Amino acid sequence: MVRERVPGVGVEHVGSAAVPGCAGKGVVDLVIPYREGELPSIKEALEDLGFKRQATRDPFPEDRPMRVGSLEHDGDRFRLHVHVVPADSGELEELRAFRDRLRPGPELLQRYVARNRRIIEGGTTDSVEYATLKGLFVRWALDEAGR
Repeated sequence: MVRERVPGVGVEHVGSAAVPGCAGKGVVDLVIPYREGELPSIKEALEDLGFKRQATRDPFPEDRPMRVGSLEHDGDRFRLHVHVVPADSGELEELRAFRDRLRPGPELLQRYVARNRRIIEGGTTDSVEYATLKGLFVRWALDEAGR
């Protein structure tokens, strides 16, 4: 739907839902890489589709926004987080690399799921705190991969 409104833009599935067999938080993470001059039209397209700015205490900046929304498909509703990142950013590379690092084997995937469960079982309910704690594992996994 975004590509219909902004021809030539890419939309990519990242995050735990992009990894078969990965238990996640019930949110599908998408990333839209943008090039110079594309950000305003992408944000407008997302707004037209009903995606909203984050309502958390520490939202992403507007030059690297995240929009939240949902989509119904075959009777199921999917919550979506759409990350809009510069195409030439290291963040885009890291999102792809972590997804691809989790896909090939079960050992790292099991460690990731266990880590996330420990974070939740430890009482973390704040989304920003959760992301920070989860990010420590992501950084470790990427460093282990030689990034």
